[in-house]
Amino acid sequence: MNDPSETSPFQAPFGCSVEATLSVIGGRWKPVILFKLMEEGVLRFGELRRLVPGVTQKMLTNQLRELEADGVIERKVYPQVPPKVEYRLTDYGLTLEPILLAMRDWGARHEQAIGAIS
Repeated sequence: MNDPSETSPFQAPFGCSVEATLSVIGGRWKPVILFKLMEEGVLRFGELRRLVPGVTQKMLTNQLRELEADGVIERKVYPQVPPKVEYRLTDYGLTLEPILLAMRDWGARHEQAIGAIS
């Protein structure tokens, strides 16, 4: 690639697209939250908390707010007592499915490879 007109397949026209992706789905909890919503469709806060062991209530709340602000999940509040709140992937969030499935598949292969080494 000595010719400056040739571009690398890793270059993006506006900076690093991987950073843009990670800004939305990066971290310990966001991919897990998104995957659970992809699997289940609609989940209430308490259900998410049970399905994502180890996450604190505060962290789950923060991650859900960030995912909502990025437009990948929607939060629906029902006007009742006690309050009922449901979360689901938006149409835009559903476009993350191939990424999440690829992450799941890679993780399974990685677990097998590590198991083979141990």
